Amino acid sequence: MINTEQKLKERVKELTCLYEVTSIIVNSGYDELNTSLEAIAYCLKKGWQFMDDAETKLSIGAYQAQTIGFNENMVCLTGNVIVFNKVEGTISVGYPSSKYKMTDFLEEEQTLLKNVCLAVGNFIERKQIHDAEQETKRQMERSDRLHIMGEITAGIAHELNTPLANILGFAELLMDEATNARTKRDLQKIMDNAIFSREIVKKLMFFTCEMPEQMEPVDLKKVIEGVVRLMGPSLRAKQLKIITSFEDDNLQIRANTVQLTQVLFNLIMNAAYYSPAQGEIKIELLGKANNTIINIIDQGEGISPGNENKIFEPFYTTKPVGEGTGLGLSVVHGIIKSYKGTIVHRPNKPKGTIFTIEFPN
Repeated sequence: MINTEQKLKERVKELTCLYEVTSIIVNSGYDELNTSLEAIAYCLKKGWQFMDDAETKLSIGAYQAQTIGFNENMVCLTGNVIVFNKVEGTISVGYPSSKYKMTDFLEEEQTLLKNVCLAVGNFIERKQIHDAEQETKRQMERSDRLHIMGEITAGIAHELNTPLANILGFAELLMDEATNARTKRDLQKIMDNAIFSREIVKKLMFFTCEMPEQMEPVDLKKVIEGVVRLMGPSLRAKQLKIITSFEDDNLQIRANTVQLTQVLFNLIMNAAYYSPAQGEIKIELLGKANNTIINIIDQGEGISPGNENKIFEPFYTTKPVGEGTGLGLSVVHGIIKSYKGTIVHRPNKPKGTIFTIEFPN
């Protein structure tokens, strides 16, 4: 039995502990959750009757924190952390089983643990709301940028088409009349660069959905195999191996063959560019009840942290100058979106990237 003075001391300890936990939460940033949970774990020790022997553990979703001496064989008092009416984790306070029993925990300590679980749960809820708001904000900003860029690039594409056609046409006429080898070489350079520029304009028009769409049932296996054959020289240069996996050889979607080829070519070309020599690129075609899925899996270095939300932006590229326009993935995103599909990416294990395209059936 503990006397009145000891009870008072325990209440002060418990209130002080709850105050400190609340202070940690109030002063924590949403990106410092692991650090905050660790601080709470050590703070909790102070609120228990035998604080020198008390050890704590917090386990909430992917987040873990515990004091050094905690182990699963302890006599533990455990509370649930509830986030949006769902149990998302637990907080445990334990004593060594060799010295203590469950009866050594005070009723007031159970109330303290319940209040700490409530405070931590509220903090996790606020973090999830904050993260959702930030993601929505990023998507809106990106949508605004793409809309503005679409209007600008549509005008640029139309304005460039006529002079490029003139440059190419006159260069071809001069080529027919030229007899000097050096002159022919120079004219060929002009034609090559005009064709390259015209391809950029085509990508701009794809991005802004200005290309005409002739929709028809498209055999996905046939298109994938065609793109792989088309990329043969690029794949051989790095001795890359393409592994295809078709869940159903007869899967079709309603699409434009040229646009769908453009999508797959860009994604597989990117996978090849970032893959190590003698690496593997896997292409999976899966048929589901409500959608058709294409996975393109590489073994490259993956997408750097901080660039995950930028890769579909027009003119954004991590390739060296002269090796990329930054339009490939924005074109891919625009075409897939026009088909009411989605494209997402996630890390491959142990390294690389997986791009997943989903088309509604």
